[in-house]
Amino acid sequence: MLVESGTLRADEHQERIIHKLQRLHDDLLRYEPPNITHTPASNSLISRLFPRKLGAPPVAPPANMPKGLYLYGDVGTGKTMLMDLFYNTLPPHIQRKRRVHFHAFMIDVHKRVHAMKAKLGARGGDPIEPVARDLAQEAYVLCFDEFQVTDIADAMVLRQLFEKLINLGVVCVITSNRHPDELYKNGIQRQSFIPCIELLKEHLEVTDLDSGTDYRRIPRTLSHVYYDPITPENRSEFEKIFKAFTSHSEQPVVRNRKLHVWGREIVVPESTDTVAKFSFHDLCGKPMSAADYIEITKNFGTIFVTDVPKMSLNQKDMARRFITFIDACYESKTKLFVLSEVPIYQIFSDDPNAKNGEISDHMRSVMDDLGLPSDIIGTSSMFTGDEELFAFARCCSRLVQMGSKEWAETAGGR
Repeated sequence: MLVESGTLRADEHQERIIHKLQRLHDDLLRYEPPNITHTPASNSLISRLFPRKLGAPPVAPPANMPKGLYLYGDVGTGKTMLMDLFYNTLPPHIQRKRRVHFHAFMIDVHKRVHAMKAKLGARGGDPIEPVARDLAQEAYVLCFDEFQVTDIADAMVLRQLFEKLINLGVVCVITSNRHPDELYKNGIQRQSFIPCIELLKEHLEVTDLDSGTDYRRIPRTLSHVYYDPITPENRSEFEKIFKAFTSHSEQPVVRNRKLHVWGREIVVPESTDTVAKFSFHDLCGKPMSAADYIEITKNFGTIFVTDVPKMSLNQKDMARRFITFIDACYESKTKLFVLSEVPIYQIFSDDPNAKNGEISDHMRSVMDDLGLPSDIIGTSSMFTGDEELFAFARCCSRLVQMGSKEWAETAGGR
């Protein structure tokens, strides 16, 4: 129907993926998930002397549990669109379901583990088991978007968490840039993460989405949301747009609004109830995390960022934060306006006009993924590791998409 209406393009490769999603959809119609009981976490003397017997945690998945899906491919291959299509067409009786960006999921998991450790107190115990039970009780169909493992803390938690979730009957659908064998590549203590990889391959059908078509490369009419260089004329135009957006709000512009994340304050220099404006330094020049950016994009549907510099190796931490911020904007469908020193695609480049500079094999692969020649985004020595290059590629690709007319017309709603 979406192809017939012209909303989507016909793609034989994605039709094959749709059949796999349909298989899982049909299997879920017949699936009866097990009942999940809470594990009490009381630290009282009575509970320690007379613990409730809930039985040992399951050591194997339910016999009738459907096999999940692990969809991987380069940027722009339609992973998120296919996942959303699957999630939004699940039958109405499946109420225990959750679709979440992996960054947000891990933030939630770490919060739960921290709270559970506090409940268990000095007597200790495994905090992952009760957290897994709570997650399984809330959703037996879990859809993760942009699955990646770059942090040892995440890697160690995931190894135990996935095993317990699967044994509790939770069916997973995962999208990622990487095949499971490539996850956490060269990570600290990676050998300890291998069992998690084998678990994913055993209980999820691993499918490659690369069809040769990058849906973000299909030409679009770019909307004027990116301004450069930083001149008085461009700054004046940028301010006019900000005033136009904020003048429609019932709330006047508030200065230094405070948001609270994990007991810390984020100061928003200028904002209404739906629109915010930051300088690059306020947004990326301070020790901000993915949780902070998710909170910002949750509160504001439209964000203006001024004074974005061309970054070098000396600003690598700020570059990483900017990439994390763009990821949060993309996931939350935020409308973004940027005033930058150089064209937005060249903020990470050493020399955007270099013609004779050597391009590494990694960087050449990035250029190919983006469908952009190096003279557009320049060459960069800032990103060297595999995970960093994936993040860089995704950021540039998303900036292209977020500058399109389609994005400008549909993003920003809250």
